[in-house]
Amino acid sequence: MHSVLEFLLHHGYAVLLAWVFAEQIGLPVPSLPILLAAGALAGSGRFNLAGSIFLSVLGCLVADSSWYVLGRVRGIKVLQLLCKISLEPDSCVRRTEGLFAKQGARSLLFAKFVPGLGTVAPPLAGIFHMRPSRFLLFDAFGALLWSSFYVGLGFIFSGEIERIAEHAFHLGSGLGVLVISALAAYVAYKFIARQRFLRELRIGRITADELKLKIDAGEELVIVDLRHSLDFEADPHTIPGAFRMEAKDLEEKDDRLPRDRDVILYCT
Repeated sequence: MHSVLEFLLHHGYAVLLAWVFAEQIGLPVPSLPILLAAGALAGSGRFNLAGSIFLSVLGCLVADSSWYVLGRVRGIKVLQLLCKISLEPDSCVRRTEGLFAKQGARSLLFAKFVPGLGTVAPPLAGIFHMRPSRFLLFDAFGALLWSSFYVGLGFIFSGEIERIAEHAFHLGSGLGVLVISALAAYVAYKFIARQRFLRELRIGRITADELKLKIDAGEELVIVDLRHSLDFEADPHTIPGAFRMEAKDLEEKDDRLPRDRDVILYCT
């Protein structure tokens, strides 16, 4: 934390703005330490509290508006891009879609407090053509809540944060190496898990062309559309003969899934 405080002092508010924007646009650079540091510096009189919160909100709005526009222009392909770069492809954007489906615009109020939802909610709002004024209102208020909470937390505990920073500084570069090593190990673990998941998925995989050949050959197939309801609303086209089913229903006994025919499952 000491290095973060020094970095902010030397480079000013521009770092705060750029860092928050980078995280909200999807880069793996957590802005929580920066927000806490800005609050701690405001608590010691070296930063302006209101200015720090304003710049944090501005960084969020610029990034979120970019995702919102991409969602309106590119549609469901934006979510497919997010799914490809996700370190957890098994969950991907599905759980965040569920939250957005239940809460709608209100999800923007707490999106940044929920891992994954902060990045997915703005393009979802664009995909389903939420009014720009409504999006900006809810997104701005959500960004204000998020920024105020963490900057305010740093402000309240500025003394403790300064002491922690001093202790970290005395530990030297060894602490930085330890933190970076832990982060690298976590990313490596998630990457290996992703590759294992993809290998398992390919075992029972069929391409669209192969499925087309089977349909043209008259094979008796059961084709199940497992897309989330939000994905279906955004792109209602489906494979001829397919029926829709929730992924969670696969674990339950269902007469629509016979055991004497091949069952083809597909999602986004």
